[in-house]
Amino acid sequence: MSLNGWLQITLFIALILLLAQPIGTYLTRVFERRKTFLDPLLVPCERLLYRLTGIKPEQEMRWTGYVSAMLVFSASTMLLTYLVERLQHWLPLNPQHLANVEAALALNTAVSFTTNTDWQSYSPESTMSYLTQMLGLATHNFWSAAVGMALAVAFIRGIARRETHTLGNFWVDLTRATLWVLVPLSIVLSLVLVSQGVVQNLRPYDTVKLMEPQKVTTPDGKTSTLTTQTIAQGPVASQEAIKMLGTNGGGFFNTNSAHPFENPTPLSNFLEMLAIFLLPAGLAISLGQMVGSPKHGWAVLAAMTVLWFANSALFATVTTDASCGAVNSMHDSFMPLGGMIPMANILLGEIVFGGVGAGLYGMLVFVIMAVFIAGLMVGRTPEYLGKKIEAFDVQMSMLYLLIFPLIILGFSAVAVLMPNLGLSSLANHGPHGLSEILYAYTSATGNNGSAFAGLNANTPWYNLSLSVAMFFGRFLMIVPMLAIAGNLAGKKIVPASAGTFPVTTPLFTTLLVGVILIVGALTFFPALSLGPILEHLLLRAGASF
Repeated sequence: MSLNGWLQITLFIALILLLAQPIGTYLTRVFERRKTFLDPLLVPCERLLYRLTGIKPEQEMRWTGYVSAMLVFSASTMLLTYLVERLQHWLPLNPQHLANVEAALALNTAVSFTTNTDWQSYSPESTMSYLTQMLGLATHNFWSAAVGMALAVAFIRGIARRETHTLGNFWVDLTRATLWVLVPLSIVLSLVLVSQGVVQNLRPYDTVKLMEPQKVTTPDGKTSTLTTQTIAQGPVASQEAIKMLGTNGGGFFNTNSAHPFENPTPLSNFLEMLAIFLLPAGLAISLGQMVGSPKHGWAVLAAMTVLWFANSALFATVTTDASCGAVNSMHDSFMPLGGMIPMANILLGEIVFGGVGAGLYGMLVFVIMAVFIAGLMVGRTPEYLGKKIEAFDVQMSMLYLLIFPLIILGFSAVAVLMPNLGLSSLANHGPHGLSEILYAYTSATGNNGSAFAGLNANTPWYNLSLSVAMFFGRFLMIVPMLAIAGNLAGKKIVPASAGTFPVTTPLFTTLLVGVILIVGALTFFPALSLGPILEHLLLRAGASF
C-alpha cells in the first residue's frame, strides 16, 4: 500500500476515535432526555408532534410492545413507499415522465429501504421520479436509521435498568433520533456536499450534444450513432447526506458514490466515509455512559476498530463494515480475495461499527456470547455488568446468530440449484458466479445493500427472494434481540466478586474479537472456500471467470 493510502487510513480512524466521545455524549443526552443546545428549537416541535399523533411520551413499553410498535411503523411506511412507486407516473415532480414502477421491483425497493438495506435492482435515474426519490426513498433513509438507533438504545436500557420490565417508548425514541440527531447532521453535511459540487435541484434532465458522435451496437447486432447525451440530475445532496449518516447506501444514480454528482472531490469522498462511521462509533460510547461503565464502551469500540483493519480499499471496507452499502467502485471488479473482504465484513454480522444502531445491538449479542464463554472457562455463572447471563439469554443470542446464516446459505443454495432462475442472471460462472450469488444474499440479509454488480437482480426470482431475505434479515433478528433486552431489564444487580470477568479490559476486547471471528469462520468458511478462495487458487493456475 502507498504512503498516501496509509495516511488516509490513519487520518480516518483517528478522526472517528476523536469524534466518538463528543458524538456519544450528545447521543446520551438526547436519549436520556437531558438538556441539549437544540432544545429551544426542537422541544416545541416534539411536543407538537406528540399532540398531533396522540403519543403519550411518559408511557413506557415492555419489549413486546416496543417491537410491536416498531413493526407497525415499518409496515406502514413500507406500504407508503410501495404506493408512491406504483403511482409515480400520475404524481407530481416527475419531469422525465417516468412510468410506474413494476410490482415486483416496487416491492423489492420498498422492503429494501424500509430495512435500511437500500438494495437497488434498477437504475434510479431512469426508474424513480424526484417525488419517489424524496418521499419514498430519502424519508426511509431517516426512518430506518432512526428505528435502528431506537432499538440500540432500548437494548442499552435493558442492560442498564434493574428489576423493571420496560425499555422506553418507541415513538419517543424514534422522534428524538430523527429530530435531534439525523435531521441536523444531514442539513450540515448536505450544505458541505453542495459546496463541493454535489447537485441539488429539481430541474428536468439536460440533453447535450456530443463533441464526437459515438457508434453503439445493440444486443441484436444493429449499429446506431449517438449524437446527444442525457445528463441526469436532481435533489442529490440532500439524499446523499442521510444516505451516509444513516448507513443506508442507496444511490441517487446507478453508479452510486462513483458518480461525480454524488461524490465529486477527494474531500467529499473523505467526508462521506467519515459520515458512515460517525454515529455507530458514537453509540458505542453512549453504551458505556448509559450503563455506567465508560470503559466498557471504549472496549466495545476497540473491538470494532480491530476488526475494521482489513487489507482492502478504504471506501469498500468502510461501507461493508457498516451497513451502508454505498460504493465508489464495483466490487465485481476486485481480485478474488479483494472481493472476499467486503463480503466477509458483512458475513461477520454487520457489527464492525455496523449500521446506525443495528451494528451496536448486533455487537452486544456477541458480547453476551463472549461473556457466556468466559464464564464457562472459569466454571461459574457468567455475569455481564452485574447481571447473570442465564439460559434464556443464551438461547435468544444463539437464535439471533443462527437466523443470519440460515437465510444467506439457504437462499444461495436454492439459487445455484435453479438454473433457470438463479443462474440465468449471472455475468460470470464458476466460483466467481457463486461469489456473485452469495454476495447478493449476504448483502440483502445483512441489510447492507452493496452488490458485486455482476448479477442481474432485476428479475422476478431475485426481486422476491431478496425481498424476503431483507425483511427477515432485519425484523426476524430484532425479536430475539429485544427479548434479551427485556429479560435483562428485569434482573437484579449482582455485586462484582473475584471471579467476575471484567468487560473493560484488553483481554475482554481480545476475547470478543476471537468469538466473532471464530463464529464467522466456522459458519461461512466452506461457502467462501468454494467461491473467492477457489477462484483465487484457480487464477494462480491460469484460469479466469
